[in-house]
Amino acid sequence: MKDKNKVKRNNFFRRQRRARAKIVGTSARPRVSVFRSLMHINVQAIDDIAKKTFLTATDQTIKAKGNKTEIAALVGEAFGKKLKEKKIESIIFDKGAYKYHGRVKALADGIRKAGIKF
Repeated sequence: MKDKNKVKRNNFFRRQRRARAKIVGTSARPRVSVFRSLMHINVQAIDDIAKKTFLTATDQTIKAKGNKTEIAALVGEAFGKKLKEKKIESIIFDKGAYKYHGRVKALADGIRKAGIKF
């Protein structure tokens, strides 16, 4: 009998690999990767060619009240402003294995609100 959690984790990594096989970030147009845990959400800008992460944002740095979706939108806006400061106008959004729904969508909308194109 298979361990249910191992199967779920393998399926998660399979979805993640499938999504990331199609995208490559550059310094001009970085890959913006999302990590969503039960409590927090993190986002980072990655240059896959140079293999460097050059920008990050997390909800732990934002001192705001609200539900997790509202906080994710604030993280997206703050991250978008950081991208603007680095003179980056366009990104490739990497949702990983997560559905484009809820907190992940709110984060993406926050980045768009800051004026970054996908």
